[in-house]
Order: sequence, then structure tokens, then C-alpha cells
Amino acid sequence: MPFLRFKGFQSDFVTSISSDIIEEFSRITGVVQQKVKIELLLVEQLNNSPQSLEIMMFPRDQDMHDRIALAMNNLLAAHGFGEVHIFFILLSPHLYYKEGQPLKSNLEEPISLT
Repeated sequence: MPFLRFKGFQSDFVTSISSDIIEEFSRITGVVQQKVKIELLLVEQLNNSPQSLEIMMFPRDQDMHDRIALAMNNLLAAHGFGEVHIFFILLSPHLYYKEGQPLKSNLEEPISLT
């Protein structure tokens, strides 16, 4: 975790840039590269919906979200995809479960956001 989910891209392209995406995301966030997940969403587009990158992760400060979005935009633009919509889906550690247990069961417990 986190999950970077691409929509409207070809599998070959996402595969070809995945290591660069993971490396840059990890550099900005400090999340270990092995924990960054890349996914390709296969959806049936019914109208003119744009290509997008959806980033599901625990909240960070606004500056970090801004730096992530700019870096991902720059990587995609360098490959001819300058109009990609990038957005975050912020997860709550209280509502994220591993083995049936929330990562954070009360406000006093420290959690790992990586």
C-alpha cells in the first residue's frame, strides 16, 4: 500500500513506466518501493472520460500531495500524456483492515502509514 491505479492506458505502457513511477513516488513519500502497488483499471468508458491516475493512500500534508501529483504529471507528460487527471482517494487507518483488524483501533495508537 499505497495503490496507484491507472485508467485509460494500455497495459504495455503502464508496465514500461511502473519502475520509474514507483521510484519517484517512493523518493517523495519515503514509502518503501516494495509497498507501492501499481494497478491498471480496465473499465468500459461510456463517454469521453479522460485518462486518469487515482492514488489511494493515507493522508499526508498538502505539500506532499502536491509534490506527488506534480511528479506523476511530469513523468506522464514526458511520455506524451500531459492531460491526465490525477486525484487522491484518502484512506483512513481506522477503516483499513489487515487480517480483520483495523490498522489503527483508537486515536492513541501509533500507526505506520507505509
